Amino acid sequence: MAGEPSEKRYAGCKRELPLAAFARDRNRRDGLQMRCRECVAQYGAAHYRRRREAMGKPVREKVAVPPGHKLCRTCGEVEPRGEWHRNATASDGLSTRCKACRAVQGRQGHLKRQYGITEAERDEPVASPAGVCCVCLAAPAEHVDHCHETGRVRGVLCFSCNAALGQFKDRPDVMRRAATYVEGNAWKPTLVAPGVYQLPS
Repeated sequence: MAGEPSEKRYAGCKRELPLAAFARDRNRRDGLQMRCRECVAQYGAAHYRRRREAMGKPVREKVAVPPGHKLCRTCGEVEPRGEWHRNATASDGLSTRCKACRAVQGRQGHLKRQYGITEAERDEPVASPAGVCCVCLAAPAEHVDHCHETGRVRGVLCFSCNAALGQFKDRPDVMRRAATYVEGNAWKPTLVAPGVYQLPS
Protein backbone atom coordinates (compact mmCIF):
# COMPACT_ATOMS: atom_id res chain seq x y z
CA MET A 1 0.00 0.00 0.00
CA ALA A 2 1.37 3.43 -0.89
CA GLY A 3 2.69 5.52 1.98
CA GLU A 4 3.46 2.49 4.24
CA PRO A 5 7.00 2.43 5.65
CA SER A 6 9.37 -0.18 4.23
CA GLU A 7 11.62 -0.13 7.30
CA LYS A 8 11.17 -0.22 11.04
CA ARG A 9 13.45 1.07 13.78
CA TYR A 10 13.99 -1.29 16.68
CA ALA A 11 14.86 0.54 19.88
CA GLY A 12 16.66 -2.49 21.34
CA CYS A 13 19.50 -2.75 18.81
CA LYS A 14 19.04 0.84 17.59
CA ARG A 15 18.90 -0.15 13.92
CA GLU A 16 16.67 0.68 10.98
CA LEU A 17 15.73 -2.72 9.55
CA PRO A 18 13.55 -3.88 6.66
CA LEU A 19 10.14 -5.22 7.64
CA ALA A 20 11.23 -8.73 6.69
CA ALA A 21 13.62 -8.65 9.68
CA PHE A 22 10.61 -8.71 12.04
CA ALA A 23 8.29 -11.66 12.58
CA ARG A 24 4.52 -11.11 12.42
CA ASP A 25 2.41 -10.32 15.45
CA ARG A 26 -1.32 -9.72 14.85
CA ASN A 27 -1.75 -8.17 18.30
CA ARG A 28 0.44 -5.17 17.55
CA ARG A 29 -0.71 -2.11 15.64
CA ASP A 30 1.84 -2.45 12.83
CA GLY A 31 1.39 -6.27 12.68
CA LEU A 32 5.05 -6.96 13.50
CA GLN A 33 6.84 -8.13 16.60
CA MET A 34 8.55 -5.53 18.76
CA ARG A 35 12.00 -7.21 18.52
CA CYS A 36 13.82 -8.08 15.31
CA ARG A 37 14.39 -11.76 14.48
CA GLU A 38 18.08 -11.59 15.37
CA CYS A 39 17.42 -10.12 18.82
CA VAL A 40 14.60 -12.61 19.44
CA ALA A 41 17.03 -15.47 18.72
CA GLN A 42 19.64 -14.06 21.10
CA TYR A 43 17.07 -13.22 23.79
CA GLY A 44 15.43 -16.63 23.46
CA ALA A 45 18.74 -18.47 23.88
CA ALA A 46 19.68 -16.39 26.93
CA HIS A 47 16.20 -16.86 28.43
CA TYR A 48 16.40 -20.65 27.86
CA ARG A 49 19.83 -20.79 29.48
CA ARG A 50 18.72 -18.77 32.55
CA ARG A 51 15.58 -20.87 32.99
CA ARG A 52 17.48 -24.19 32.77
CA GLU A 53 20.17 -23.02 35.17
CA ALA A 54 17.52 -21.81 37.65
CA MET A 55 15.95 -25.29 37.59
CA GLY A 56 19.37 -26.87 38.15
CA LYS A 57 19.26 -28.65 34.79
CA PRO A 58 22.15 -28.91 32.32
CA VAL A 59 22.28 -26.49 29.41
CA ARG A 60 22.98 -28.01 26.02
CA GLU A 61 25.67 -26.19 24.13
CA LYS A 62 25.05 -25.33 20.50
CA VAL A 63 27.11 -27.51 18.17
CA ALA A 64 28.08 -26.52 14.64
CA VAL A 65 26.64 -29.18 12.32
CA PRO A 66 27.81 -29.19 8.68
CA PRO A 67 25.24 -29.60 5.90
CA GLY A 68 24.14 -33.20 5.33
CA HIS A 69 24.91 -34.15 8.94
CA LYS A 70 22.99 -34.35 12.21
CA LEU A 71 23.92 -34.27 15.90
CA CYS A 72 22.96 -37.27 18.04
CA ARG A 73 22.07 -35.99 21.51
CA THR A 74 22.55 -39.48 22.99
CA CYS A 75 26.23 -39.99 22.08
CA GLY A 76 27.10 -36.40 21.16
CA GLU A 77 28.53 -37.38 17.76
CA VAL A 78 27.85 -35.53 14.51
CA GLU A 79 27.05 -38.18 11.90
CA PRO A 80 26.17 -38.01 8.17
CA ARG A 81 22.49 -38.44 7.27
CA GLY A 82 23.15 -42.01 6.13
CA GLU A 83 23.81 -43.02 9.76
CA TRP A 84 20.21 -42.28 10.79
CA HIS A 85 16.99 -44.24 10.38
CA ARG A 86 14.15 -42.45 8.66
CA ASN A 87 11.22 -41.09 10.62
CA ALA A 88 8.42 -39.55 8.56
CA THR A 89 6.89 -37.80 11.58
CA ALA A 90 10.07 -35.86 12.47
CA SER A 91 10.60 -32.35 11.13
CA ASP A 92 13.82 -33.34 9.34
CA GLY A 93 12.59 -36.83 8.39
CA LEU A 94 15.21 -38.58 10.55
CA SER A 95 15.19 -40.42 13.85
CA THR A 96 16.23 -38.63 17.06
CA ARG A 97 19.09 -41.11 17.70
CA CYS A 98 21.80 -42.40 15.36
CA LYS A 99 21.76 -46.05 14.24
CA ALA A 100 24.50 -47.05 16.71
CA CYS A 101 22.65 -45.58 19.71
CA ARG A 102 19.38 -47.16 18.59
CA ALA A 103 21.11 -50.55 18.36
CA VAL A 104 22.57 -50.25 21.87
CA GLN A 105 19.26 -49.15 23.38
CA GLY A 106 17.45 -51.87 21.41
CA ARG A 107 19.69 -54.55 22.95
CA GLN A 108 19.18 -53.11 26.43
CA GLY A 109 15.41 -53.03 25.95
CA HIS A 110 15.37 -56.62 24.63
CA LEU A 111 17.27 -57.95 27.65
CA LYS A 112 14.97 -56.09 30.03
CA ARG A 113 11.74 -57.17 28.30
CA GLN A 114 12.71 -60.77 27.51
CA TYR A 115 14.78 -61.76 30.55
CA GLY A 116 14.30 -58.99 33.12
CA ILE A 117 18.05 -58.31 33.37
CA THR A 118 20.42 -55.49 32.45
CA GLU A 119 23.60 -55.76 30.37
CA ALA A 120 25.67 -55.60 33.57
CA GLU A 121 23.72 -58.53 35.05
CA ARG A 122 24.14 -60.45 31.80
CA ASP A 123 27.90 -59.90 31.88
CA GLU A 124 28.32 -61.01 35.53
CA PRO A 125 28.40 -64.77 34.80
CA VAL A 126 30.64 -64.09 31.81
CA ALA A 127 33.34 -62.57 34.01
CA SER A 128 33.96 -65.79 35.99
CA PRO A 129 34.87 -68.26 33.17
CA ALA A 130 37.10 -65.68 31.40
CA GLY A 131 34.27 -64.69 29.08
CA VAL A 132 34.08 -67.98 27.17
CA CYS A 133 31.12 -70.31 26.75
CA CYS A 134 30.94 -72.77 29.67
CA VAL A 135 29.80 -75.60 27.36
CA CYS A 136 32.39 -75.55 24.55
CA LEU A 137 35.05 -73.53 26.46
CA ALA A 138 36.13 -71.95 23.16
CA ALA A 139 33.77 -69.32 21.74
CA PRO A 140 32.93 -66.02 23.50
CA ALA A 141 29.81 -66.11 25.65
CA GLU A 142 27.40 -63.52 24.25
CA HIS A 143 23.91 -65.09 24.19
CA VAL A 144 21.60 -65.40 27.19
CA ASP A 145 20.42 -68.98 27.79
CA HIS A 146 17.15 -69.45 29.66
CA CYS A 147 14.71 -72.23 30.53
CA HIS A 148 11.79 -72.09 28.11
CA GLU A 149 9.39 -73.52 30.71
CA THR A 150 10.16 -71.30 33.70
CA GLY A 151 11.85 -68.36 31.94
CA ARG A 152 14.75 -68.52 34.44
CA VAL A 153 18.10 -67.32 33.07
CA ARG A 154 20.67 -70.13 33.33
CA GLY A 155 23.73 -68.37 32.02
CA VAL A 156 25.42 -66.92 28.96
CA LEU A 157 26.61 -69.20 26.15
CA CYS A 158 27.99 -68.85 22.64
CA PHE A 159 25.53 -68.79 19.77
CA SER A 160 26.18 -72.39 18.66
CA CYS A 161 25.81 -73.96 22.11
CA ASN A 162 22.72 -71.90 22.91
CA ALA A 163 21.15 -72.98 19.61
CA ALA A 164 22.15 -76.61 20.21
CA LEU A 165 20.38 -76.71 23.56
CA GLY A 166 17.28 -75.36 21.86
CA GLN A 167 17.50 -78.00 19.13
CA PHE A 168 17.74 -80.70 21.81
CA LYS A 169 14.59 -79.18 23.42
CA ASP A 170 16.55 -78.79 26.71
CA ARG A 171 16.24 -82.56 27.30
CA PRO A 172 19.24 -84.00 29.21
CA ASP A 173 18.41 -87.61 28.16
CA VAL A 174 18.65 -86.67 24.47
CA MET A 175 21.91 -84.83 25.09
CA ARG A 176 23.39 -87.87 26.88
CA ARG A 177 22.48 -90.13 23.97
CA ALA A 178 24.00 -87.60 21.56
CA ALA A 179 27.21 -87.54 23.63
CA THR A 180 27.34 -91.35 23.62
CA TYR A 181 26.84 -91.33 19.86
CA VAL A 182 29.59 -88.79 19.27
CA GLU A 183 32.01 -90.70 21.53
CA GLY A 184 31.75 -93.66 19.16
CA ASN A 185 29.45 -95.84 21.21
CA ALA A 186 26.93 -95.93 18.41
CA TRP A 187 23.96 -98.19 18.88
CA LYS A 188 20.67 -98.63 17.15
CA PRO A 189 17.22 -99.14 18.64
CA THR A 190 15.81 -102.64 18.09
CA LEU A 191 12.43 -102.98 16.39
CA VAL A 192 10.35 -105.25 18.65
CA ALA A 193 6.90 -104.56 17.13
CA PRO A 194 5.51 -102.39 14.35
CA GLY A 195 6.34 -98.82 15.40
CA VAL A 196 7.84 -99.95 18.76
CA TYR A 197 11.58 -99.71 19.36
CA GLN A 198 13.60 -100.97 22.33
CA LEU A 199 16.60 -98.88 23.34
CA PRO A 200 19.74 -100.67 24.49
CA SER A 201 20.48 -100.33 28.18
